[in-house]
Amino acid sequence: MPTTPVRSLQPWFRTLNDVGDRLDWEELFDNRHPVELDIGCGRGLFVVTASERNPQRNYVGLEIDYREGRRAATRLMKRRSANARIIGGDCRIALSERIDPGSVAAAHVYFPDPWWKKRHHKRRLFTQEFVDLLARILEDGGEVHSWTDVAEYFDVIRSLMDGHPHFTPLAPPDERTPEHDMDYQTSFERKKRRLGLPIYRGRWQRCPRPDSD
Repeated sequence: MPTTPVRSLQPWFRTLNDVGDRLDWEELFDNRHPVELDIGCGRGLFVVTASERNPQRNYVGLEIDYREGRRAATRLMKRRSANARIIGGDCRIALSERIDPGSVAAAHVYFPDPWWKKRHHKRRLFTQEFVDLLARILEDGGEVHSWTDVAEYFDVIRSLMDGHPHFTPLAPPDERTPEHDMDYQTSFERKKRRLGLPIYRGRWQRCPRPDSD
């Protein structure tokens, strides 16, 4: 089945090439509401549900797999979502080059690929460099939320985040009972919880910058 052409999905789907040298949140949403990122948004369940629940906040899904990103954008297009967009491209480029420092209220990283084989661990998203990039784009007091079903990977994430000088750990959210099939944080959470697997949840806050009032 052919996918929806990229152009017909605008403004809900754009690539990093489309947006140019800088992601201008006010231009993207035509407002100055706080912006939250979903890094590796997949098919977009979190972006869809969070944007519907919080109309005074803007949500941007970053997805390197254009096919998945277009699926997420199609869900937004069907709802005519005004406060949610999907950007296709490498999140590292977005975080390091296209997003202004201190311009993001929260970053969500749910179920990042664990790259199971030890020789592939270097491909994992969470590295010291990635955490540095999160610290760069988050506003003072902004939060990082990350969940995974892989205990070993969560230990890596927690060690990187807890040990970073610009973040302080917060109490993770409690696991809640979903009210219906779409009442999960992501489709991965739904899949893993149906299998009876534990979900490891972390939350961290960006410390104030030294020059902040």
